[in-house]
Amino acid sequence: MLIGFVIIYLLFTIIIGWYSSRFVKNSTDFAIAGRRMPTYVVASGLFATWFGSETVMGASSEFVENGLLGVIEDPFGASLCLLLLGVLFVKPLYKLNILTFSDYYSMRYNKTAEWVSAIFMIPSYFGWIAAQLIALATVLQAITGLEIIYGVLICATVVVFYTYIGGMWAVSITDTIQTMMIIIGLLVLVIILINQVGGLDRIVNNTPNGFFRFIPKENSVADWSHYFVAWITIGLGSIPQQDVFQRILSAKTDKTAINGTYWSSMMYLTIAIIPLVIALCGKILYPYEIENNPQLTIPMLVLKHTNIGVQILFFGALLSAILSTCSGAILAPATVVGENLLKPLYGNKISDKKLLMIMRYSVILITIISIGFASWKTEIYELVSESSALSLVSLFVPLAAGLYWKKASALGAILSMVLGMGVWTFFEFFETPYPSTIWGLLASILGMIIGSYLKPQIEKLQS
Repeated sequence: MLIGFVIIYLLFTIIIGWYSSRFVKNSTDFAIAGRRMPTYVVASGLFATWFGSETVMGASSEFVENGLLGVIEDPFGASLCLLLLGVLFVKPLYKLNILTFSDYYSMRYNKTAEWVSAIFMIPSYFGWIAAQLIALATVLQAITGLEIIYGVLICATVVVFYTYIGGMWAVSITDTIQTMMIIIGLLVLVIILINQVGGLDRIVNNTPNGFFRFIPKENSVADWSHYFVAWITIGLGSIPQQDVFQRILSAKTDKTAINGTYWSSMMYLTIAIIPLVIALCGKILYPYEIENNPQLTIPMLVLKHTNIGVQILFFGALLSAILSTCSGAILAPATVVGENLLKPLYGNKISDKKLLMIMRYSVILITIISIGFASWKTEIYELVSESSALSLVSLFVPLAAGLYWKKASALGAILSMVLGMGVWTFFEFFETPYPSTIWGLLASILGMIIGSYLKPQIEKLQS
């Protein structure tokens, strides 16, 4: 019965995506929903960017294994990212009437910076999309026993269809619906489990000493550097990510976009705590089962401790949430491929209809590559972390410097991206006591400073 209802739920979600396609008349509708979304839709979309596979399944398993310090990156870093977006980035970027971050690099620097940023931005999504596909397949495995690889292929097919036809309109509408449903499902589950384990006191008493420690125990440079990186990997690294940017640009006004980031930041800081509590309940009730596959903790608890109604609600909402997140993640690089890599090859001759078709074909290509990543790695938290780190070391500094440092030049931006990525990649293979992200970020900053002083540029864009 559960399988049947979940299939119906997913079909309903797909129908919403199909219905949304009637609003997609051009590339702007496909990429940013025609800039028509109200605050609550923007907030739901931003909240749903990571809330699904990353928080419900990835962060909860990390929390059980490593305590509070294990989840600084998410949900705390994610909440910081959304807050910083509203405070520093939304207003100057929203007014530019652009579709992608790479459009900004073109306006602020030059076409070369646009092209390089697109080349670096697109690969940052392969691991992120793969994480969503793994999460979808893991949920299907919990319900049906289906092997992960077959679940990935089935889910990828559904997501491609859903994204191809509906674009950001489909993402925005379903984000709002699934956000409400998943919150209700989590609240019901956490109340049931807290009662079954004997209350919050037993949960706290069952954790080891230092489990809720919020800062490093050892006062060493290496430990604090890892702690700092945990805060900035998503906290800064996800600021120049296209899926977040497209959800912001879907807002009908800049004020709506800013309020949406504040709402979603607060939602993330509070609601994302619920899966962590649920995971601790699971550790008490099923300590040995959780050790085998911690990512299955919450799905297993739902199956064992709730009735069929709650199971349908939870699994339907969770699958829908991850599906929507995955759709937004695929749409982001597909938009960049069309807008910043292929459109310039046509000059001014390309029609909007052809650009829309290119974006849709890019959806298929991006998904195929991501399936390869999903078959290579299966750890959700690790895949997400690597994706955010990649954009942090290559794209964040040129974005921030372009907005807030008048001397930032095109050469500085290009050197920042190339050096940051190169140094980060090097230290990924040759480890030091300090995270490779630190070295990459420092190299990115150094590249921006050196390049901007070697070849100054009059600011093209007033921020």
